[in-house]
Amino acid sequence: MVGKILLLLIALMLSLNSHASDKKIYAWKDKNGVLVFSDTPQPGAKEVKLTSQHLSMPATNTDILDTSPTKTAVKFKISITSPEPNQTIRENTGSVYVSTRIAPRFEAGFTIGLFLNGVAIGEPSDTTTLALRDVERGQHTLQVKLYNKQNQVIATSAESVFFMHRKGLNIGR
Repeated sequence: MVGKILLLLIALMLSLNSHASDKKIYAWKDKNGVLVFSDTPQPGAKEVKLTSQHLSMPATNTDILDTSPTKTAVKFKISITSPEPNQTIRENTGSVYVSTRIAPRFEAGFTIGLFLNGVAIGEPSDTTTLALRDVERGQHTLQVKLYNKQNQVIATSAESVFFMHRKGLNIGR
């Protein structure tokens, strides 16, 4: 019984091998002069004789064929334009308007965080002019941070110093 199965397997392998070798390849030039290969004969096609049953080609790197432009990350910069560094602000209510400049330009979804003396003031805003209220007299530092749509810091300004002057109360004089 085992001999019959072995004989059947050998016969099956030989028939498959002979069937594979019956495949023929034809070559011809099309109307544009391009060389075409196929297993279906065409008028004027010539049979290509192969010297080996197993053909293989090394892999070719096709990365140079990719013509899609690579997107470069934009490097943003943010700076404080007002108040100017070391500016003295005379405002009895303690109001300070902070103006910023972003380069290359402010994009939708970006926000700006304002920091007074290293402490965040309110929630980040989607405007480039921010207001501070009731700032005490004395020396203060300002800094702004630019956040992208994912709330990640993508630019930070240098710290800027300003001085707040407010009128004091003259009680009993």
